[in-house]
Amino acid sequence: MSNYHDEQNKKNILRLRELTKTLPPFLGEFFRNRADYTSTRTRLGYAYDFKLFFNFLVNETRDFSARTLDDFNLDDFGRITVDHIEEFMEYLSYYTTSRDGAKGEVHVQNELMGKSRKLSAIRSLFAYFYKKGKISANPAELVATPPAKEKAKVYLDVHEIANLLDEADSGENLTKHQQAYHSVTRSRDVALLSLFVGTGIRISEAVGLNVNDIDIENGSFRVVRKGGDEAVLYFGEEVEEALRNYLAIREKTVAKPGHEAALFLSMQNRRITDRAVQNLVKKYSGLANSLKKITPHKLRTSFGTNMYRQTGDIYLVADLLGHKDVNTTRKSYADTKQEAGRRAVRDLKLRQDD
Repeated sequence: MSNYHDEQNKKNILRLRELTKTLPPFLGEFFRNRADYTSTRTRLGYAYDFKLFFNFLVNETRDFSARTLDDFNLDDFGRITVDHIEEFMEYLSYYTTSRDGAKGEVHVQNELMGKSRKLSAIRSLFAYFYKKGKISANPAELVATPPAKEKAKVYLDVHEIANLLDEADSGENLTKHQQAYHSVTRSRDVALLSLFVGTGIRISEAVGLNVNDIDIENGSFRVVRKGGDEAVLYFGEEVEEALRNYLAIREKTVAKPGHEAALFLSMQNRRITDRAVQNLVKKYSGLANSLKKITPHKLRTSFGTNMYRQTGDIYLVADLLGHKDVNTTRKSYADTKQEAGRRAVRDLKLRQDD
């Protein structure tokens, strides 16, 4: 388990180092300060957001048009105003950029959630240098957070979960092309989906699982949580059966060099990727419920929602999901009012009995 996450961490460190070379040099202090208590993935996200922000300042505003990212310094940073940040927030609504591997320009639109995340990153940057006394004001604190739109919480109830697992097990509604591979991937796909809906595991945790992380006899397995902490999670009989079926096949499979420890393998006998898992979930969930856009995270939400409905214990659910803040859990499980409304509509009679 640790090998996979260690390798991912090393890759992120190298990517972060390359990316920071393209940013204003004074930002190095911020990243060094954050190194001990944020993940490399979080710092990498900061770096991408900062690059977008400073590119906007030097390329899209008059006040900084004479600067480049290389010579943008703390004095320049101290001249950034509320107006500059608000203009950037408006810019995020629609812009064009170039990306690695993409031909020509890419058109990008940010919804409210994307804007809020980037504003949060900018606030962290200003807060750090303001607290250090290296700038005299913190304009980012004066910028209003984009209003969050209330979205209906999407999750699968127990009957929809059963349909999802049935689709993965039978494969009868797959295309002929997909069915050609189903006999090879069926046990793996069922085991993966069962882990998502039966334990609330994250996609990164599932991809990072090794064979020796699974303790079938005790109904448990080890995962590396966000932030690098290890945890032991437990599973029930249905997940156990799915894992046993898959492990019987996995033990006979010869993985490619460097991937021998991986639990879930791709068709090429390499550790399965996040993208492959996302496509797998999309394929089967589309067959089980065409009205809901289901992702691995929505399966995690389904677990949290159904577990809360069963136990009524929000703190237990928070612990199972690996949430350090119970308020995060409150946002993750479906609103009980939604289910009440669903039952009420089902019971509504359109024609009264004589």
